[in-house]
Amino acid sequence: MTQPSELERDLQLLEVELRKLESEYNMFFSGRLPKPPWETRGRVEALVKRLDRAYIQNYGDRFRFSTLQTRFATFSELWERGMRSREEGRPGPFARRPSAPEAPPKAQDRVLHVTACRDPLKEMDKLHDLYDRLVDARRELGEEGIPFHKFAELVKGQVSRLRKGDVDEVAFRVSVKDGRVNFTARGLKGGK
Repeated sequence: MTQPSELERDLQLLEVELRKLESEYNMFFSGRLPKPPWETRGRVEALVKRLDRAYIQNYGDRFRFSTLQTRFATFSELWERGMRSREEGRPGPFARRPSAPEAPPKAQDRVLHVTACRDPLKEMDKLHDLYDRLVDARRELGEEGIPFHKFAELVKGQVSRLRKGDVDEVAFRVSVKDGRVNFTARGLKGGK
């Protein structure tokens, strides 16, 4: 197995040092390092200058060095812009962009209250409890409440309409579905 030449070792060292310098600058701009990585940058600059002055005979090695040199120059320009922006108090290339405001969480579909009644006028406690749950759910979602007398008429009308069939009781349900309050009535046969 052949030993790598001095040039190959220098190119490998340049790659490693450039990766290290890039990560140190990222840590500096993210606030994890208190000062810029001047020492590492000085080592990389010295290595680039030394290799730039050297005669590189192999086209592959010359291309590899040219690529690393261009990468270093591009990063150096980016880092300088970041430092200048930071000193001037402007957002620069490393400033965190404000994230888009999060959409309010969608209300979960859920059943809030269920009750059954035969005659709402004789079961006023159930009617008031149902009304309170409905109004609370509407307020929670930013909807306006409804007057009790209109609600009582609605319930009475639903019970009389559904009881015309073969229904003993009417079940009322207050639920939230797709971010809206639902109020439903369903006839129950045989007292179920």
